[in-house]
Amino acid sequence: MTQNLVLIMLGCAVLRISAFSTTYLNYVKPGFRPFLIGAGAVLMILGVAGLIQAWRPGKGSSGAGAHGGSPEHHAHSGDGSPDSRDLSAEPGRTPSPEPEPELELEPVHDRGRERVRHPRDQGHGNGHDHAHGGPRVAWLMCLPVFAIFMIAPPALGSFAAARSETPPPRDQALTAFTPLSGDGPVDMPVGEFIGRAWDDDSRSLTGRAVRLTGFVVPSKKKGQWYVTRMQIACCAADAFPLKVAVKGIQAPPPDTWVEVTGTWIPQTFGKMPNGVVYPQLSGTDLVKVDTPDEPYE
Repeated sequence: MTQNLVLIMLGCAVLRISAFSTTYLNYVKPGFRPFLIGAGAVLMILGVAGLIQAWRPGKGSSGAGAHGGSPEHHAHSGDGSPDSRDLSAEPGRTPSPEPEPELELEPVHDRGRERVRHPRDQGHGNGHDHAHGGPRVAWLMCLPVFAIFMIAPPALGSFAAARSETPPPRDQALTAFTPLSGDGPVDMPVGEFIGRAWDDDSRSLTGRAVRLTGFVVPSKKKGQWYVTRMQIACCAADAFPLKVAVKGIQAPPPDTWVEVTGTWIPQTFGKMPNGVVYPQLSGTDLVKVDTPDEPYE
């Protein structure tokens, strides 16, 4: 019954974050939602079916009485079998008296008296001295379920971004970027800004105002901070940060989601230096925003 209850709770937790909210986006990409809903439903069905099976009355409880019980019963049943014949009726054989079973006095502590236990009951009693349940430490498996219900873990933030490495830019420039249209600031994903900054040989970012949305990650260099988005291929386990260094605007507190507007600062070095180099943005405007439903790119 305990296992089935855990299945039901786990199924409810999966359905809660996938079918009735967008919390699942903190852990996986949007395309996994149907699979999570299906998995949660299957877990609940299995748990409910197991509980129904556990609560049903046992079908084999009366089987022993129907078949005659213990071997001693068959030995003295007198049904005409070789084991049930009277050995004392054979000529030349003297019947031997059957020894009386020794009675064992077993103390009963809760009533202060003793009761008699037949030796045949010893094997039956010893067979029930073993524990039928699992170890109590198995209940610790419920902690992740309770965590999802009470305090769902948030999306990855500045702590993870500061300790993850960003893939280096590609060596070959690409020309697949479309020209930027319009006169005002262009809303752009952080990943696209990084791609245009490093890989666009037409330098389409030159002189254009762009607006990036991400969370704040502090920088060890003075006078700059990073507007960051985490990018995932499947789930949060393979996430890596996409960072753009922002200059000219004071850094908000870490993990604050912002929309920062500015222009690209072209790099002056001719050859890409060793290590990770982040593209830079000269900030002109900053607006604090709420955490988006889909925090990853």
